[in-house]
Amino acid sequence: MATKPVKKAWTVMVYMAGDNNLDPEGVADLKEMKKVGSTDQLNVIAEFDRAAGHVARRYYLRKGGIVTGDAVDSLGAVDTGDPKFLMDFIRWGVANYPAEHYLLVLWNHGQGWDDTDIYADERHRALRPLASGRARHAVFHTPVRRTLEKAKTDPTARAILLDDNAKDFLDNQEMKKVLASAAKLIGRKIDVLGMDACLMSMAEVGYQIRESVDYAVGSEQTEPGEGWPYQTILAALAKNPATKPRDLSTLIVDKYLASYSAADSVTYAASDLSMTDALAAAVAGLATALKAGLKDVASQQMILSVRNKVQQYEVTDNIDLVDFCSLLLKAGAGGAIAAACADVIKVVSTGYILKQGYRGNDMRNSNGLAIYFPMKSVSPLYAGLDFSRKTGWDAFLKTYLAAIRRR
Repeated sequence: MATKPVKKAWTVMVYMAGDNNLDPEGVADLKEMKKVGSTDQLNVIAEFDRAAGHVARRYYLRKGGIVTGDAVDSLGAVDTGDPKFLMDFIRWGVANYPAEHYLLVLWNHGQGWDDTDIYADERHRALRPLASGRARHAVFHTPVRRTLEKAKTDPTARAILLDDNAKDFLDNQEMKKVLASAAKLIGRKIDVLGMDACLMSMAEVGYQIRESVDYAVGSEQTEPGEGWPYQTILAALAKNPATKPRDLSTLIVDKYLASYSAADSVTYAASDLSMTDALAAAVAGLATALKAGLKDVASQQMILSVRNKVQQYEVTDNIDLVDFCSLLLKAGAGGAIAAACADVIKVVSTGYILKQGYRGNDMRNSNGLAIYFPMKSVSPLYAGLDFSRKTGWDAFLKTYLAAIRRR
């Protein structure tokens, strides 16, 4: 008769989509996790899908020893961009390593809210043989940060959990569904969702997963290749397994920022997703006020001037929401726009963002939460997001860009 798994205080589940140029970083992060490993009140488990030539494995990580010694299952080929494989990992983790609280970490490239299929052209070209008869394929060079090289030249190329071999990724609609299934399996919301990936601390992403996650941690800016400092995060949790989910989310921010210097130019933030409705209402008010203000040429110029100055990130369509509103107020915005800006600042700074910080002078106007504000055109995919439908932010963006073009 099988022994029933012991329920511990925390289970940390790290889903590592490493079938891409982050494979070496995945090996290093597993070694970091093993410097602490599981304890009598902490389970540390991982699934690591490596680059071509390796099989995907699941691990129950213990302190010390070699990583391969902690492998508990070999899965063969896995498409980390397929939501069913992520759900299988969560189901396996909950069944075998039950806990009072769960931290689920999505480890990979991250590209914010946009669900553009970055592999579409590559799949199309792969069907056309070269003169030599070999299939044509694209090669991503290893970047310094956890973002695709392609994103540096194509700001619409965004996703998460990219699998270069399967030519697949997890889009925001799929992420919403799989996290909802995970919450149903657990019987409540996931305590903390960690996004060890670039550009994921966005209003749009948080709103998309609001019904399935209590707290989320992520970055407005790209992440260095080292990602999270797993050793210090897990050491703190192992030392105090009674840590509450809210406190763990802010602890991750502290440990992440402490692991980098000003030269690294990073941001990190913890979000309370119970505040997403308040945030959406505030942004909806801002969208309405700004859209009405576009009828006035002076307001158009003010918004344009602020957009040119606002804190932005490696994907320049992403701006800091609080900095945008603060600059509008400093520029002399009055009436409905001023009231809406004050409301947004209050909701983000005193409720939605629990803790945030940055390293690097170029990130000094970051306040924890980014929002989409393109300067050329609005992606047709944006209208499909819950946030877009709820707030009307896309309607403001389209009206604004049309007004600027006319000028």
